[in-house]
Amino acid sequence: MDAVDATMEKLRAQCLSRGASGIQGLARFFRQLDRDGSRSLDADEFGRGLAKLGLVLDQVEAEGVCRRWDRDGSGTLDLEEFLRALRPPMSQAREAVIAAAFAKLDRSGDGVVTVDDLRGVYSGRAHPKVRSGEWTEDKVLRRFLDNFDSSEKDGQVTLAEFQDYYSGVSASMNTDEEFVAMMTSAWQL
Repeated sequence: MDAVDATMEKLRAQCLSRGASGIQGLARFFRQLDRDGSRSLDADEFGRGLAKLGLVLDQVEAEGVCRRWDRDGSGTLDLEEFLRALRPPMSQAREAVIAAAFAKLDRSGDGVVTVDDLRGVYSGRAHPKVRSGEWTEDKVLRRFLDNFDSSEKDGQVTLAEFQDYYSGVSASMNTDEEFVAMMTSAWQL
């Protein structure tokens, strides 16, 4: 394990020790630090922000983490990629049940879930806002889909986005059995 991996493990442990809301709280805090709305932080902003949370990194550690997760070479840390990296890795059992749920939703089999795919699996007719006439069934299905979509809500959810959503859920569940049972029940697999 190199120094950046060790730093990420240290941050992951500190976040998880704060409970299920540790990583989510860090995400909210980072959004506040991102004054220009760029969805990224440079090493100084990153280090200062973590220090305010009591997660202390020296300058070399902060720069190393930023370099490792700077996907576009901009010199800044993309928050979504960093938060994804903080989540603990998932076991094969968890990844398999997530893939099975995604396959159930992806009726067209094209690797992308859309409202059209959802229409074949779920009905939004019983939703209170559809019943009241406030929303259409498509709007309900789109709102449901948006839960799994990345920050750029494009109405298309890829397996990677679906896995990313469930990696956050997975981080709060202790055993594979518990996670698999929850997914199996929720998606009627």
